Amino acid sequence: MQQKSKLVLQALKSSIPRLGKCMPKQHVNHCNFADHGYSRIKLKNYHLSKCLQNKPTISELARNIPSRSFSCKDFLPVKQENEKSPSENMDAFEKVRTKLETQPQEEYEIINAEVKHGGFVYYQEGCCLVRSKDEEADNDNYEVLFNLEELKLDQPFIDCIRVAPDEKYVAAKIRTEDSEASTCIVVKLSDQPVMEASFPNVSSLEWVKDEEDEDVLFYTFQRNLRCHDVYRATFGDNKRNERFYTEKDPSCFVFLYLTKDRRFLTINIMNKTTSEVWLIDGQSPWDPPVLIQKRIFGVLYYVEHRDDELYILTNVGEPTEFKLPPWACGFIMDTNSDPKNCPFQLCSPIRPPKYYTYKFAEGKLFEETGHEDPITKTSRVLRLEAKSKDEKSVPMTIFHKTDSEDLQKKPLLVHVYGAYGMDLKMNFRPERRVLVDDGWILAYCHVRGGGELGLQWHADGCLTKKLNGLADLEACIKTLHGQGFSQPSLTALTAFSAGGVLVGALCNSNPELLRAVTLEAPFLDVLNTMMDTTLPLTIEELDEWGNPSSDRQHKNYIKRYCPYQNIKPQHYPAIHITAYENDERVPLKGIVNYTEKLKEAITKHAKDAGEGYQAPNVVLDIQPGGNHVIEDSHKKITAQIKFLYEELGLDSTSVFENLKKYLKF
Repeated sequence: MQQKSKLVLQALKSSIPRLGKCMPKQHVNHCNFADHGYSRIKLKNYHLSKCLQNKPTISELARNIPSRSFSCKDFLPVKQENEKSPSENMDAFEKVRTKLETQPQEEYEIINAEVKHGGFVYYQEGCCLVRSKDEEADNDNYEVLFNLEELKLDQPFIDCIRVAPDEKYVAAKIRTEDSEASTCIVVKLSDQPVMEASFPNVSSLEWVKDEEDEDVLFYTFQRNLRCHDVYRATFGDNKRNERFYTEKDPSCFVFLYLTKDRRFLTINIMNKTTSEVWLIDGQSPWDPPVLIQKRIFGVLYYVEHRDDELYILTNVGEPTEFKLPPWACGFIMDTNSDPKNCPFQLCSPIRPPKYYTYKFAEGKLFEETGHEDPITKTSRVLRLEAKSKDEKSVPMTIFHKTDSEDLQKKPLLVHVYGAYGMDLKMNFRPERRVLVDDGWILAYCHVRGGGELGLQWHADGCLTKKLNGLADLEACIKTLHGQGFSQPSLTALTAFSAGGVLVGALCNSNPELLRAVTLEAPFLDVLNTMMDTTLPLTIEELDEWGNPSSDRQHKNYIKRYCPYQNIKPQHYPAIHITAYENDERVPLKGIVNYTEKLKEAITKHAKDAGEGYQAPNVVLDIQPGGNHVIEDSHKKITAQIKFLYEELGLDSTSVFENLKKYLKF
């Protein structure tokens, strides 16, 4: 089904072109340099679980940009010295499990960014950016570097930390729950830490050090959700801040990535179908950048470096198309290849965890060996495949309680996304654990349009193939019911953002499969949105949804599945929609129009159905703020769970008691 992996190790020669769109050196005033310091503050009585995380991957750097096309994570691990044996790793795992089991559940909180550099760990403690010695990271011995309250923001938190190579400076990106805008602060590390500068609207940032041991901060500036400008700044006695690069193509965005060995800084310019990468020498950041390969329509690639070799992850299998600098060797991997043949560790959430082994026969799932969840020991993870209308196998990941009996009578919550080549999120959330503990079955449908099975999986679910994703979702739900997982009257479907397209379309085409739906910041009016080029993301999204303004085929195809366009008088499942007042990605107007039209259709159907017909509830919950999705909103979480329990006729007494153990109200 997939091409055989093409892995080529080859030295390639080329001339070194210069960055054609480099801006002349110019000082700009969009940043604020500060000359005052902040004294140490010792905070007490804060209970934050700290989790040491690795340096974010390329996909994580671009997480605020809804246009990632790859599903790779940590595809080039750094060589580790004194690597632990599997038994030692398991001992460490057991320690973590013991800590989780013994830690009071009331102290659980979603944590923020944390990074280890040198002999220190940098993280957020309460309202402050702090650091502590690595061996003291679990104690209360830490040094306060900056008080976030000085920024005068409403409940600020840190979502990214970068430390300069020799630890003279630390930069932190700070934002609030109700806004996507981030402020970057730069703190000089000394006996009395001082905030040197602040920069508004920063998206990605990385440090390098020049030949004179001066720290240089590169960062991207985001305006109106578009990230086109790259700046570089220095601090101390030689303060400067200059625009380094501006991307002219409105369909592209720019983000920075520092190779894992910190040897090169990459400027990544890409849209849904095409990318271009420039290398900045991490030891000579003032030299002209080097172009890896000019942008060619349909060619996507990322770059890593290790041991004087460049590693290129790409969707094409011809290495000769890449003209690398003469001093570099290239390792080129075709991203359409079978992940099993890949020497790197690719992220694929549909693969069962190592604690489970399953086999399949005649469309049914048979458990060969199964083990309990190693942390909770209360749930099972299953993998099941559905057959879509075109006989395409569609994978699903299923979680349910180990001791659950008669699964057909258990409530089922189905998750779906299926857009932009992004993997469906299956990360741990407190509310998900609470639902599993209360007997729910959670199913994650990895439909076409997502990125779980490679670039072709994405291509088969976008543009004029978007209906494939809808067919996959329908097949998944029918397969779940057919295999004994719940029933339509106990089935709910949930999605956020672009996942709302498939959910809304299914509600129009097969509402009988569902009892309830919860949507967050859903994209429901595809046609009108994609015809409005004044919106910040319309041009960038053309390769995903099509161009209905200039292409009649695209327009007619969108009309076939667009949730708003296909509302009709019929019975619908109960629907709860959470929207955000100033959401720039999914305008509130489209959601309101959808809700009003849906209510009108339901009212008409209820009138035609006559007495005794019980119309479904439609709830539009408009939250203040300008963020797109607020994952940790306690109000939103409780409102959605309350809605699901009421619509499915379930007793919610225990679920809310358990939820209080994890969320601080």
